[in-house]
Amino acid sequence: MNGRSSRLFLLGRLHSLTGIIPLGLFLLEHLFSNAIAMLGKERYDQHVQTLMGIPFLPFFEIVFIALPLLFHAGYGIYIGWIGKNNPYRYSYTRNWMFVLQRASGLITLVFILYHVWAFRLSSIFLGTQVNYEAVSAHLAQPFIFAFYIVGMIATTFHFSNGLWTGLITWGIATGIRSQQVASVVRVLLFLALCGTGIGTLVSFW
Repeated sequence: MNGRSSRLFLLGRLHSLTGIIPLGLFLLEHLFSNAIAMLGKERYDQHVQTLMGIPFLPFFEIVFIALPLLFHAGYGIYIGWIGKNNPYRYSYTRNWMFVLQRASGLITLVFILYHVWAFRLSSIFLGTQVNYEAVSAHLAQPFIFAFYIVGMIATTFHFSNGLWTGLITWGIATGIRSQQVASVVRVLLFLALCGTGIGTLVSFW
């Protein structure tokens, strides 16, 4: 393995790892934290205040979320740019999954950037309140609500399918049987996460 191949191998592994840890873990935490909204306004607002009170929160957000996200998104775009796929000529599952993974990644990136601005950066720079009423008012706009539904589907699919790919990449699911089991887990995980996310959005709306 030459120098360039070694770098690409390491970058590929790092890309896979950052998609699971810490970004995947943060996604799980974020989804289920927001799902508290289904328990009512008071519980949600209390939880948001607890999160905002975490010591050195901006430091953790930059080091463990923003920087890994920048790398994961940047290298993911690079992979998509140099990758070769032809789902119309070679109509098999993995090729289609590659196409959907790339498309969902781009949608997820746009969705995350907007979401971060709407409910984090605007709070820091403009003093916008983040609470149940603010989120509910934001999602009351039909276009925004539809955008969040699409973003939720793309994000949960991208993570679930990426986790399946990661199990193969890291040598955990190498045999046909283990990959079939991982594929079932991928579908169930996507349905659970997407259902939780959309349920949360509906509870705000």
